[in-house]
Amino acid sequence: MKTFKFSSKYWKYLLGIGPFLIVMGISAGVVSDKWVPIPLTLIILGIVALGFWLLTQASGDLTSASQTFWGRRSTQAGTNAMAATVAAVMILAIVNFLGVRYSGRIDFTDNKLFTLSPQSQEVARNLRQPVKVWIFDQNPNPQDRELLQNYRRYGSKFNFEYVEPNTNPGLARKFNVKERGEAYLEYGEQRKFIQKVNQDERLSEEKLTSSIEKIFTLDRISTVYFLQGHGERPMESVKEGLSEAMKYLEQKNFTSKSLNLAERASVPRDAVAIVVAGPKRPLFDQEVNVLRDYLKQGGSLLLMIDPNTDPGLTGLLDEWGVKLENRFAVDASDDGRLIGLGPATPVVTDYGNHPITKDFGNSISFYQLARPLDIQPVKGVEASSLLFTSQDSWAESDLENRELTFDPKSDRRGPLILGAAFTRKVESIPNTKQSEASPSPAASPNKSSDKPTTSQSPKASPSPTESPAKTDLKSDEKSEKRSDMARLVVFGNSEFATDGVFSQQLNGDVFLNSVSWLRQQENQTLSIRPKQANNRRLKMTISQASLLFWITTIILPLIGFGTAGWLWWRRR
Repeated sequence: MKTFKFSSKYWKYLLGIGPFLIVMGISAGVVSDKWVPIPLTLIILGIVALGFWLLTQASGDLTSASQTFWGRRSTQAGTNAMAATVAAVMILAIVNFLGVRYSGRIDFTDNKLFTLSPQSQEVARNLRQPVKVWIFDQNPNPQDRELLQNYRRYGSKFNFEYVEPNTNPGLARKFNVKERGEAYLEYGEQRKFIQKVNQDERLSEEKLTSSIEKIFTLDRISTVYFLQGHGERPMESVKEGLSEAMKYLEQKNFTSKSLNLAERASVPRDAVAIVVAGPKRPLFDQEVNVLRDYLKQGGSLLLMIDPNTDPGLTGLLDEWGVKLENRFAVDASDDGRLIGLGPATPVVTDYGNHPITKDFGNSISFYQLARPLDIQPVKGVEASSLLFTSQDSWAESDLENRELTFDPKSDRRGPLILGAAFTRKVESIPNTKQSEASPSPAASPNKSSDKPTTSQSPKASPSPTESPAKTDLKSDEKSEKRSDMARLVVFGNSEFATDGVFSQQLNGDVFLNSVSWLRQQENQTLSIRPKQANNRRLKMTISQASLLFWITTIILPLIGFGTAGWLWWRRR
């Protein structure tokens, strides 16, 4: 019987097969996150192959060359190389394992397009109970899946799943699915429709974050009142209206209502904030006193006052250390020209360290015809500037000047403050005496109080045209608990929150964050909407394109050939 003997021709294959099988098994286990049965089998086979190779080398039936195998210099070198190879493979396996378990990402895009906003990250991290997103579509879009995976990276209690509604009719009936592509949010026994996802509309980070906020705050619908009756911005979808702001406030769990203080003697009990957006005529003395009383009770007020107008709020603002300059801001830097804006529209990229603006970074917001603010220190008032113009700006005093040039005698050099936020303890607000009388019918509508009233006429009876029912609080208004801190936000512009401009850059976020901060709720999530990719296209005129063609196609090649010919001639 012929005896089969091992030689280097055969055992060297075992030396290569063993580590190969081990690496395959480890890689399969790390990628699939399942170690049985295939990954474990591959690892065992690799170990067996290596062990068999070692046994054959130590066997006494080997040839005389094999018996001295371990004493050879080549064996020692090969063993060292094998040990180094195994060590490198193990290091790579450990690195891959840690990379899968603890992944890290760096977003190099200008606007961080592939990174969740800080607000969405906070929402995902602070989830108290498991939340799951169901998308009833079998073919997930990579962009939508990437967004959902970003949420899961920041929140261990966030999960998502794609479902085919035809193969899971019971689950589709549970969510009352009507069309393919509908996305729902599930939290315990609560389910909320997010949006419909298709090729034209991708899953929105803003809508998803807002839906998560709403499902945790279903019992905290807040009411914001917009003052009307003095030429303020209309709330309807009209030119220079606020309909876009209303829509986004609704997504943030707000209800928007109009308020006419000429028809009632106090602010509704359910108001979390009052917004005065671009009044063109002064408020009556009694209306100013109602707002002053509202702040004394821990209320919140947002004022957006345009240049060349007198809202009649000078006395109230003086109590908070705010002065609205009768000028408008001019920005002579190139920031506005780069995005097609003129010098009368300051572009703001510098923001204050305040909850409203702290996450804006160097992003853009702009304010057409804005008036600067002058902030004076007042005892008990904590002031924070929000918006700063560039170093190349100034406050123009000649409102009719068409040639915007800086006059050092009358204009004020920037940077200028276009917005500020204020807080004040209720007990520190001056207890100014107020008129309890309605405005006299003979009073001019343009008359306003510039200073707090110190003495008033005797109490007058209500106007005959004023219905007593309108001055009483509505019985169905839910009383909103007021804070011991009054809050005030003032902007020297109201146009940035109007339709068409609201959705551009960070304009809408400035408004939404201001209202959210005025709500005075702890751990609230302010608004930053999804980023848009920068337009990198280079627009050239015909002459510029022609010049570029001649330089790249004719001139540079001629220079290259000419230089090469000259060098050849020199070395010839």
